[in-house]
Amino acid sequence: MSATASWRGGAARAGVNRDPASPGRARRRLVWAAALGAALLRAGRAAAHRPPARLDARLDAEQSRRFRDWMTLLVHAQLQHGPTPRWTHRDCAGLVRFVVAEALRSHDIDWRRANGLLGSRVPPDVDPDAAAPLRRGWWRIDGTRDTFVEALELVQSNARYVARDLAQAEPADLLFYDQGDDQHLMVWMGHYVAYHTGHVEAGDNGLRALRPGDLLAWSDTRWRPVADNPNFSGIYRLSFLA
Repeated sequence: MSATASWRGGAARAGVNRDPASPGRARRRLVWAAALGAALLRAGRAAAHRPPARLDARLDAEQSRRFRDWMTLLVHAQLQHGPTPRWTHRDCAGLVRFVVAEALRSHDIDWRRANGLLGSRVPPDVDPDAAAPLRRGWWRIDGTRDTFVEALELVQSNARYVARDLAQAEPADLLFYDQGDDQHLMVWMGHYVAYHTGHVEAGDNGLRALRPGDLLAWSDTRWRPVADNPNFSGIYRLSFLA
């Protein structure tokens, strides 16, 4: 006898009312229908609030190259000249937010003068029409956009995973570390990493630049960008880049 037949026989012998029109069966159906309706409603709401970053047009290869050149140039400028007063949130995610916003804007003579780049060789600007949708803010986990996101939300909602191998990184990619209560970002510059410690003291603006060899040999192994380091989540690429 099958398990189903056995159950049915047992139910009949026990006097369980199996009439589909019975009040008990009807109540159960109502409960199941209500539960299903609530689940579908939650799913619909979740879909409505899911960050639609993937619907944004990505920059093509040429525009991505321009963006990468600008982003790394701007990070280098902060290292070389010190933080500009226009960069207000001084931490690792604040550095990324600032240089991304500045890389996507136009860079006229007044801007170059104000940022100490007048007379310097600079890359071509990202096409304004291509940059405009990307300047509306960062995606948040709830599907809204804002000018402020922390490191975790910046990576989760605005970047895609590449690898846990530094050899796969391209300039302007992000190294993401999860230290439990704290998350941290570094910017891959092509030949070195740059980041902000999140601390500013007299004589120390918090900016750092390290060669890969120095980082791989770091005494605190939590910061080594290697696959067997559980605190190194990997390399992430901004979602809009080709």
